[in-house]
Amino acid sequence: MNIQLGDIGHIIQLAIAPVFLLNGVCTNLQVLINRLARIIDRSRVLEDRLDVAYNDTYLNELDVLYRRSHLINLAITLSTACGLFVCLVIALLFIGDTANLTLDKYIAGLFVAAVISLIFSFGFLLREIFIASAAMRAMRHVRRAPKTYEPANE
Repeated sequence: MNIQLGDIGHIIQLAIAPVFLLNGVCTNLQVLINRLARIIDRSRVLEDRLDVAYNDTYLNELDVLYRRSHLINLAITLSTACGLFVCLVIALLFIGDTANLTLDKYIAGLFVAAVISLIFSFGFLLREIFIASAAMRAMRHVRRAPKTYEPANE
């Protein structure tokens, strides 16, 4: 197993595209984790308020937050699986090239699994965004005409 410098350069060239995908997955994970953190923070505030006094509005908002957190958790799981698959693709590229193994089918299968995981992760993120937007529209305040102050009739 005599590896030449040119072979390592070729392997690195093959691994560049999956590395860019991995960078995008990491950015997606940051977005998902930030959204989950905001959901958790808001649910803690509502739960503290419910400890003081019962309120249907708070309970309804908590229900929405629980649904959103469930979808975000699924998206995080799928994005993490995507990252794992991409790392395995990169590892198999190096192993296959250095050990002269034909791992093409495994590499292709893992890459397809990574892309499918990422697609479903984005789908769950999009669904969570739709739920958050619908809840925001449902809870908005109705605009009222400004009060005018008329002088008292004397």
